[in-house]
Amino acid sequence: MHSTALPPTFSRLSRRSALQALCALGAPLPLAALAARAPAFEVWPNESRVPGGIARLSLGPAAQRPKVTAGGLPVMVVGDPIEWTAIVGIPLSAAPGLHHVQADAGEGPQKLEYRVRDKRYQQQQLKVAPKTVDLAPEDLARHERERAHQQQVMALFTAPQSQELRMQVPVPGRRSSSFGLRRVFNGQPRNPHSGMDIAAATGTPVVAPLPGKVVDVGDYFFNGGTVWLDHGAGLLSMYCHLSRVDAKPGDMLRTGQAFAAVGATGRVTGPHLHWGVMLNQTMVDPALFID
Repeated sequence: MHSTALPPTFSRLSRRSALQALCALGAPLPLAALAARAPAFEVWPNESRVPGGIARLSLGPAAQRPKVTAGGLPVMVVGDPIEWTAIVGIPLSAAPGLHHVQADAGEGPQKLEYRVRDKRYQQQQLKVAPKTVDLAPEDLARHERERAHQQQVMALFTAPQSQELRMQVPVPGRRSSSFGLRRVFNGQPRNPHSGMDIAAATGTPVVAPLPGKVVDVGDYFFNGGTVWLDHGAGLLSMYCHLSRVDAKPGDMLRTGQAFAAVGATGRVTGPHLHWGVMLNQTMVDPALFID
């Protein structure tokens, strides 16, 4: 009888490599059972089933990459025929309790449930120019046009580019504002902070955290100088308040390649980088992708 215990030398291997090695040894259990018994290895992004977090949902083995949707929107699926995993972005507006995705591995859609737990984010009081809070009609019209355009960018779902999802921090500096912060501008509550702010001097280079394609460059009312990168499979990243952009739509960037510079454009209180990460059209905490 074959043992299904992982040999000690497998402790340094990835989950996929360990399972493949077990199969090579002639393990008689079905692949699904092997996947269930395999030990947990460090994976990216980290899982945090809270509003603004990420759920990693095992889909088991399948010959082809399963198709997964959440609220009708396509979801990133990583892995290989030994085991597939859905990487689901959880909206900041998600209520605590049971949620689900639809998964189809070729035999019809099935509901896959997961539970979201509550999380209380802190609140921040900010003082900014009154015209950036109480918008003049022409500024409001501009913002609505820009929002409609960026919603088209957010809807991109292209072919997967890489299974490597551990991100490089795009700029060195102190984290000055964290994801999910409940912000109050000049005494007026606004939407929660949908990214990570990193304080850095104007002109500091901003680098790509993963390989990606530049899909949008603009100068927006609130965000100032902005670049969107597409990393494939509904994973996008956004960089705001830039003083300079050294890339154009269509450019392909490698990890660590500089493409812009920190600035203080748009609605800001000082120079910094606003870094956002999006999955299945919802902003998630960038901290889940980094050490």
